[in-house]
Amino acid sequence: MPTTASTTSTGAGQSWTALRHLRHLLDLLDQGAPAEQFEPPAASAGGPRLDEPDAALVAEATRVALRIRRTLGQHRRREAELAALFDTAGDLARLRDLDAVLKALVHRAKLLLGTDVTYLSLNDDEAGDTYMRVTDGSVSAAFQQVRLGMGEGLGGLVAETARPYSTGDYRDDPRFRHTTTIDGAVTEEGLRAILGVPLRLGTRVIGVLYAADRTARSFTPDEVALLSSLADHAAIAIDSARLLDETRSALVDLNEASRTIEAHSDAMRRAEDAHDRLTDLVLRGADITDVATAIGAVLQGGTLIHDADGTELARSGTDSGPPSARAVAASRAGGRAVPADGTWVCAVLAGPELLGSIALTGRAGRAGLGDADRRLFERAAVVTALLLLQRRSVAEAEDRVRGELLGDLLTGAADPASLPARARRVGVHLDHPHAVFVLHSATAPRQRLLAAAARVAHSRKGLAGLHHDDVVLVLPAEHPGPGVGARAASLAGELGQALGGPVTVGAAGPVTGPGRFRDAHAEAVRCRTALRALGREGSGAALGDLGFLGVLLGDQTDLGGYVRRTLGPVLDYDAKRGTDLVHTLRTYFDEGASPSRAAEALHVHVNTVVQRLDRTGRLLGRDWQHPERALELQLALRVHRVQRPDESAPPTA
Repeated sequence: MPTTASTTSTGAGQSWTALRHLRHLLDLLDQGAPAEQFEPPAASAGGPRLDEPDAALVAEATRVALRIRRTLGQHRRREAELAALFDTAGDLARLRDLDAVLKALVHRAKLLLGTDVTYLSLNDDEAGDTYMRVTDGSVSAAFQQVRLGMGEGLGGLVAETARPYSTGDYRDDPRFRHTTTIDGAVTEEGLRAILGVPLRLGTRVIGVLYAADRTARSFTPDEVALLSSLADHAAIAIDSARLLDETRSALVDLNEASRTIEAHSDAMRRAEDAHDRLTDLVLRGADITDVATAIGAVLQGGTLIHDADGTELARSGTDSGPPSARAVAASRAGGRAVPADGTWVCAVLAGPELLGSIALTGRAGRAGLGDADRRLFERAAVVTALLLLQRRSVAEAEDRVRGELLGDLLTGAADPASLPARARRVGVHLDHPHAVFVLHSATAPRQRLLAAAARVAHSRKGLAGLHHDDVVLVLPAEHPGPGVGARAASLAGELGQALGGPVTVGAAGPVTGPGRFRDAHAEAVRCRTALRALGREGSGAALGDLGFLGVLLGDQTDLGGYVRRTLGPVLDYDAKRGTDLVHTLRTYFDEGASPSRAAEALHVHVNTVVQRLDRTGRLLGRDWQHPERALELQLALRVHRVQRPDESAPPTA
């Protein structure tokens, strides 16, 4: 019996020991203990030993527990992976910042795979390589900036083949194309085990996602699958960000296009309004100044308008000078307005013909013109061309009428009785005194000289035209005012400045009535010829201003007037003081300009003759003994000797 009881007691103890071990396995599973703790404990000294069936049962239970542990671990890992993928999907749904999403995704890959470093590279299609975009756990600056050529290293091979690759120890793996740059960066970072999976959009690879350790090891298929899933999410994030950027860009472009269309529409309406305004001015007969003012108001600047010769036609709101000839030429060549020294210049054209130019100054000129305002400025030049052509057409018709009237006045071929009425229709009154001027320029073309003369005639209510190849001006004689000779000199200066070259002006008159213009014209022609013969190009005078030469050339010789113009101061002195300086002067010249012989002829002392001559010089001027002046004086003295006493008397007040 004792033996039986002992045996029973021993069996019960062994069964209890087996049960305790089974309970211990359940506790380990509940605690999630590591696998090494699942080994059955060693039998204690003196304790019951498990018989073979119980030991087999405990061993089988341990194996089942380990399988359960592995299954639970896989479930927990899968749960963590699913949670990470779910979080990543949430990030994609809330995508605002691509860099933030990619950093979070790379960090999750590091946590899930438990590696030392994770990183992501993107392909650069233009450069033909792949570059680092995001890293987590990296400590090397060179590694963070490395670029891999297609097919180079592990990442380059993944990017080129669109397949995952892994290596337990990269430095010793001959499957990859090693380069100094890549190997140096990997060595500096201390990496050995590397896993790379492609980022795919359809069939196109856009980058690579990596997990790497600084110790050698192998990557399981589950790790490859997990990293591939994360790579797919990264590719979706990148593509979503691209689509979002494209959508934003499209919206920006759409808004910009809408603003552009609106601005263009406003510019078109403004241009149409301005064109209608300017055209209405032309149709209502406005002058060029009104157009200049309107252009300045529309474009908010000052305006200058010149004709093709550079003569100013109008200005508004500016004191600037004329535009440069180079700017006008550039605008004419290109057919567009051009900037020049803070001013916009536009040539006024009728086909290829240059009619003039418009200059825009002030704020509009300095700030520049937008495309719409530039087109508006160019449209204003078209309207200005229309106005100038209209003015030219009217002026040409009027000039033809004026030219025909001038021709009839100078030839005397028309009925004199009809001429005053014809003249009044163009604003000329032949019953008032008029002077005749004949013009000549050796440098300016005849048509330019005629155009300049026509402008003078229009401004002073006269006539201008061509007669026998001469440019002739007929202007009212101002009274009181300068004499005809002085007006000729003034005209020579005015026209010479306008044409940029000397203009010679011969004058005659004033005359009243249609019948006297022919003779006055002939006299003005002779005066113009005499001025050129005397080398006085660029000056103006009447025959009376040419001394004895004028007397010789004149048809109606005014000898008394010639004597008074030449000897007047001496005659007046003798008349007032009862002296006879004229006789002394005549004797002086008769005796060969010798004071001593003149003293003998006058029966006075030579000093008396010298004193009289000094007084005469003060009256006549210092040049009285110069050959040309002396000849004038001698001729006047001879005429005075044979005159009637009243012919050289001073004019009465």
